[in-house]
Amino acid sequence: MEMNTDASPKLTRRMSLSKPATRLLLGRYLFSTVSGLLLSAAVTSSAFGQVELPRKAPINPEALALHLTAKRPVANPVGSFKSYPPVVEATSHFNSDQGPGAGPIGPGPGCNLFPAPPSVGASIGLSYFGPSPSTVNPSLVGPVQLLKSGTVDAKNGTITLPLYKGTLNGTKKNIWYILTDVDDQGVAEELGLNYSAKLTFASQAARVGNLDANGNIVFNAGTVNFAPVRSIVPGPSGAEFPPKSAQPGAIGDSNYAPFVRIANAANVIYNAPMIAFDVDASQINFPNGNVDYSKVHDEVIAIDPVNMTVTINLINGFSFGRPVWYISMDTSIPLGAAIEHNTYAPLMKKLLLGHDDSFSSPIERIFIATNGPELNDCDNPQRQGLSADLADGHRPNNVLGGIPTIALDYSPAWDAQFVEWTPAAVNQGYRGQVREEFQILTFVQDGLITGLNGAPFGSSGFSINCPIVQRLD
Repeated sequence: MEMNTDASPKLTRRMSLSKPATRLLLGRYLFSTVSGLLLSAAVTSSAFGQVELPRKAPINPEALALHLTAKRPVANPVGSFKSYPPVVEATSHFNSDQGPGAGPIGPGPGCNLFPAPPSVGASIGLSYFGPSPSTVNPSLVGPVQLLKSGTVDAKNGTITLPLYKGTLNGTKKNIWYILTDVDDQGVAEELGLNYSAKLTFASQAARVGNLDANGNIVFNAGTVNFAPVRSIVPGPSGAEFPPKSAQPGAIGDSNYAPFVRIANAANVIYNAPMIAFDVDASQINFPNGNVDYSKVHDEVIAIDPVNMTVTINLINGFSFGRPVWYISMDTSIPLGAAIEHNTYAPLMKKLLLGHDDSFSSPIERIFIATNGPELNDCDNPQRQGLSADLADGHRPNNVLGGIPTIALDYSPAWDAQFVEWTPAAVNQGYRGQVREEFQILTFVQDGLITGLNGAPFGSSGFSINCPIVQRLD
């Protein structure tokens, strides 16, 4: 926005006044100018659907001190595990395999979203290029690690995070969990977590917990059975989604959701997905991989309860056209949990869906193609969608809404919105890979995309807990 060039002579004339009058008039001038700029920025943000969310007042020093007991050193892998091999190379039964599924470094362009170096097509080598602009301002182009409490392995597509050991109140049962997001900005900065203002409105779908003296959570309720065997029977070729049957590999009880409100420390809400339940360290000691998925979350690559770290598979996606990596931990319906290789979390059903960025909304939208391009599997650079996922075992390249550095409305609780290309769009060759929220909404407006089976486009009635980890460019 340009400043008013007529203001300079007026300001010069005012400088000839007495000093008190000058200060008064100058103050009014600056207030008017800054107010105009702020109002313009607010209108512009609103026009693009990004309205700044109200932020809670900072918590008191005593509460912050209690939260800081949960701070751990940035986690690094200590085992000699290798990345989980692409399922298409490991077995032909990937829809019934236990574990995280394929990693984000796929065998072809349709399953690998890692950006090319800027030297491609240039007459100079890569060494000419300086640091990415994101090193100066994280909102600019370039890679940005958002979840800073762990170490990202870009070669293998994993992140290693601190592992926490809490307990279930009134019992001696262990709850092994991670921390990924929190609704207090100060706590987020101190612990290296994602800040999500929207989590404040997730309390109805949150358990209650208290921090003990060691910074571990004592949960009031919520258990998970990790013993079930994950299995999916896809639909016919070319229409694999919806599957004929689906069974998640981990099932929470009616009181389980990953979100927890800390009652003894200013009611701050964390995203604390459960990794294992009611087991001792000796039962889940797999620092070199080969994890027992009857005891541990399916997205885990390796877990080290001695050094208190856990390594988790990363998943490809997009946010406003930029490739991102995230982790997938919980889903509010069994079908979604089975496809996502994560935990069925019934308490997440209490999240308010369908209201996106309105006041008190705890969610942000995630767009999941059902019948995107899948011909030639990972070799197809346009590959996308759930049918492709169930056909080749790689993830569907979902489109996320706002994430930190791009928007203000990030939430790890994603309201699933099915993206289904209409028969007419498919027949006319319009179907392709979509990467950006407003691109999708435009195609909906143009009648090229609907909800599942031609239903009106909108919330599909379930949510997924997918904390953002890294923006790739």
